This record gives sequence, C-alpha cells and structure tokens, in this order.
Amino acid sequence: MSQITLVRHGQANTAARDEESYDKLSDLGHQQARWLGAHLRDTRHPYTRSYCGTLTRHAETAASMGLADPVCDERLNEIEYFTLAQLLEDQHGVAIPTDREGFVEHLPRTFAAWANGDIANPPETFTAFETRVRDALQEIAAGSGPAIVVTSGGLISMVVRQAMGLDIPSMARVALAIMNTSLHRLHPIGTQLSPVLFNAVPHLEAPDRQFAQTHL
Repeated sequence: MSQITLVRHGQANTAARDEESYDKLSDLGHQQARWLGAHLRDTRHPYTRSYCGTLTRHAETAASMGLADPVCDERLNEIEYFTLAQLLEDQHGVAIPTDREGFVEHLPRTFAAWANGDIANPPETFTAFETRVRDALQEIAAGSGPAIVVTSGGLISMVVRQAMGLDIPSMARVALAIMNTSLHRLHPIGTQLSPVLFNAVPHLEAPDRQFAQTHL
C-alpha cells in the first residue's frame, strides 16, 4: 500500500452559478498551482505517479504545477454541486445562496438531503459517489510508489469521511475548510490509509502570499 497526497485544484471561476462556467481556473488559481509545483520541486517530494480528474480545472491545475502526463480518471471528479443545489431548490424550495455565509449553511443541508435520498434524480447517488471514490483510492494505493492526485474539495472530504468514519455534518465541515491547492496526505498504517496531513498550504504561508489562501 502506497502513500497518496491529494491536492485540491486552484481557485476556479468564483462568479459561476453552474457546472460548466465554474470549471476553469482563475488567474490566481494558476498562480497558486505554479507556487505549489515550485514548492514540491524545491522540497524534492518523491512522487513517482500522478493522477487527476477529467475536469478542466483539474487538468489546468496539474499543468500549472508542472505534473507530467498525469493519469486522468473521471472517478476523481467533483460532485455536481450546482446541479444538486438547483434540484434542491426546484424540489424543496431551498434557495441557492449568493454569498459565502449562505453557502456555509447550504452545503451541509445539501449533503444531508443528497445522502438521505431526498433529492430526486440526482446526477449520481451519494452511494455511487462513495463507491467510486473508495474504488479509485484503493487502486491508486495498490500501485507502487508515492502518488499525487489533483482533485476537488468535495471528493477530498469524502476521502476524509471514509478514513475517519465521519458523519455527514462533519464531512460538510471538512469540505468547507479545504483551501485551493491545499495538500492532504494519506499514509498506510497497518492495513488502512490514515490521514497524516490536512489542508496544508506551505507554498502560501509567506506574508506576501497569504492573500492567496482562498476557499472559493
């Protein structure tokens, strides 16, 4: 079993209100990824394998980091949060928030409704999401040598949920905390992968870069 480091993509289009419009990095998102790539090269992290989802923001993050030919796997893609939010509004009258404060309340409510099966005809079920994440991580962990994986915050929160046995509200709090281009490391301990690093942004800690510690 091999060590896996998960990376959330760089800042995307924060003004978007649908999946397609959101799926591209902002200028700051590219810069965050370049800084992360330089940090990993400077500290000589020995990643022998790289992976990413198939979304544009994943590919752009990997490219700006300087990752060479990552394996692209759609199982590493984010949930369709905008789609779920629209379904929740259409079916239950829960308004889609327009600010950060509203989003903090909306995300756990959406996760709970989705997990409980209260959203009809979602793009995928919560159980399907759980399964694809577990399967993808197990396959990567079975490979030889440390791996780095560029993905999204919702997926990372699911990985943490599975590793730590979190309930849905706790998973939502994890998702809300995750910063753009943050590092999250899973290390084999016994027969399980255990979190040994969460939400680390060493490449953004310098005073002149702290403005780039973004969540959205």
